Amino acid sequence: MPLNPSKAQDVWKDIGHSVQFTVLKFKDGIDPKELQEAIIAFADRSQAIIRSLRIRDSQLTAASGLKVAFGFSNHAWDLLFPNSPKPKELETFTGVKGPKYSMPATGGDLFFHIRDDNEATVYECQTQFMKFLKDYTEVLDSTKGFRYFEGRAIIGFIDGTEAPAEEDAAPYAIIGDEDPDFENGSYAFAQKWQHKMDVWNHMKTEAQEKAVGREKFSDLELEDEDKYKNAHNKASQYEEDGDEKKIIRMNVPYSDPARGITGTYFMGYSRYWHITKGMLQNMVDQSDFLLTFSTILTGQLFFIPSRDTLAKIADGEFQ
Repeated sequence: MPLNPSKAQDVWKDIGHSVQFTVLKFKDGIDPKELQEAIIAFADRSQAIIRSLRIRDSQLTAASGLKVAFGFSNHAWDLLFPNSPKPKELETFTGVKGPKYSMPATGGDLFFHIRDDNEATVYECQTQFMKFLKDYTEVLDSTKGFRYFEGRAIIGFIDGTEAPAEEDAAPYAIIGDEDPDFENGSYAFAQKWQHKMDVWNHMKTEAQEKAVGREKFSDLELEDEDKYKNAHNKASQYEEDGDEKKIIRMNVPYSDPARGITGTYFMGYSRYWHITKGMLQNMVDQSDFLLTFSTILTGQLFFIPSRDTLAKIADGEFQ
């Protein structure tokens, strides 16, 4: 069966203007069977909630922009569906280490990426989800992201230039017939960065451009000899047999400016987890310049089932 993007969750479409990332952990001491039944019920309820909110949102904004991706960690899959097949590349992210920097792994069982142009719809969606999950989960991380000026990252550069265009993106984001049981699913890597913005903002524009590898205003890529050796757009590349591989990035800023807390929530969707993992390893191996003024707070891999797989979970076909 060929790829069918209409069967996938929202793993490559519009980044949105108001964004909610939530990572939940299952509470200790809950009977596994009871937990399984609750999540099976939620797999059905969640899709009904999304459909309802798209109708309600369209009354405010002419057309709903609500996009949702919901998925499971390796630990959650093993706990909930111990007797069922598992996506081929689903594993527990344990972190990556380089000569100077490392990227830590953090926990989590369920992951939500909700976005819309209307903040009220994002709020209502997460609120309704939690109505059915709060008795079984605790919050490990809840981060509100936003779209910055001109689609730029919080460090002032256009973000996502090298990512595939939306019309070309689906084959990079969703699983194909290499894993037929989980076709049209996706691997999502969620990672929260916090930046020392005073350090970055004190750098001259020319130095910032060498650090990122692009001109700040025009977004034109610099020649390799004009970049720092550990420029971000060099360090984050990943190749196989001389062919550069791509993923779908949906990075957005988050901030509490009164407290001086500002960062980037890195959201990477991919058809193949090993490609994202290879990019992460390259970044620490080459001491990506962005790591010099950043602290990485979280990181975990999640599998985002297709809508068909969610329907099978709701029907109890995964046990």
